[in-house]
Amino acid sequence: MRCKRIGAGAALAAGALAVTGLAFAPAALAVTPQTATISADCGTFGSGEATLTATQDGTAATLTVKSAAITAPIALGEDSISSTLTLVKSGGGTVDFTGTENPAMAAGAPVEVGPLSGTVASGDSLEAFGGSLRMTVFGITITCTATGPQSPGPFVFD
Repeated sequence: MRCKRIGAGAALAAGALAVTGLAFAPAALAVTPQTATISADCGTFGSGEATLTATQDGTAATLTVKSAAITAPIALGEDSISSTLTLVKSGGGTVDFTGTENPAMAAGAPVEVGPLSGTVASGDSLEAFGGSLRMTVFGITITCTATGPQSPGPFVFD
């Protein structure tokens, strides 16, 4: 009987510690909004609405850009586009998100790049308007710019 009481007491103690650990666990960092839209102009490669999706893990952040209005000029293999997304900080300066991540795309398919990686600080407010997306494919650089502020507003990082 004593063995059962010790086992039950140990289980209760472990449960109490687990609950206490959850109560004092640091809050997950989050960027708001997580998704924003922009109107983008990529010159002869297309123009129209694009969606930006952001994530944050501490000072590391990623952004993915997708657009059905801007299409692949030719079939592209997975991870074949070198991209730099430059966002403007509200207090001045810029932050670059870079990478070579992209899914395979058929000619005429919607363009998607990312996740592109960058470093942010707590409180950073970043906006696509005034920045650019540069994509290099087979040595050809395509530059896209936002034609107005992103909606619903800038990305704010915790």
